[in-house]
Amino acid sequence: MSEQPKDERAPDENAAGNEQAVKSEYAQAGGLGGGAGREGQQGQEDQEGEKADYEALMRLLKENEELKEARLRAAADMENLRKRTARDVHDARTYAIANFARDMLQVSDNLDRALDALPAEAREGGDAGLKALIEGVELTGRAMLSALERHGVRKLDPQGEKFDPNFHQAMFEVPNPEVPNNTVVQVVQTGYVIGDRVLRPAMVGVARGGPKQPAAEPAVEPGPPNAQAEKDA
Repeated sequence: MSEQPKDERAPDENAAGNEQAVKSEYAQAGGLGGGAGREGQQGQEDQEGEKADYEALMRLLKENEELKEARLRAAADMENLRKRTARDVHDARTYAIANFARDMLQVSDNLDRALDALPAEAREGGDAGLKALIEGVELTGRAMLSALERHGVRKLDPQGEKFDPNFHQAMFEVPNPEVPNNTVVQVVQTGYVIGDRVLRPAMVGVARGGPKQPAAEPAVEPGPPNAQAEKDA
């Protein structure tokens, strides 16, 4: 009677074994779930890192474009400054003596007026001293105009040319049906230009009553600056 049947102890042992198996499965399931959570967290961190890297890259690209535009603007500003400086230097060399030349023209006019005031009889029948004085005044006037020409000053003598209000000043009209209308038929005072600027317009008389001036005839234009003037400047 003390001896138990073998099959009566089997249910308890089987139950204990099943419980142990269930715990093992739960433990494995818990371990798998924890690994999946860690993998998900790692993936989220990777996505956030990629997003941050992308945003940093976009900021760098934007800064690069802004720097490139700033460099291009600076280069354009420097080129404009270079052109303005070159133009200012050219104008300074060409027109630096404009006021001085204008004053010298008045001196030249006075020399011409002094010669014109001499009567023809005094020129022809005067003594040697008077003739030498006349020649000296004429040489002085020519030397003065020659010096001005070396510095870019040009004389305007528009006799027979079309009237140009940019370089001529009409003092009176002359009825003349034989020449085209607006033709300069008389020069009262010669004009002068320096470079492309007028020092003094030519004072002229203009024809009226003739045929219409041909449109194809070019107007008087100043030539290029004198090279000797730029060299001396």
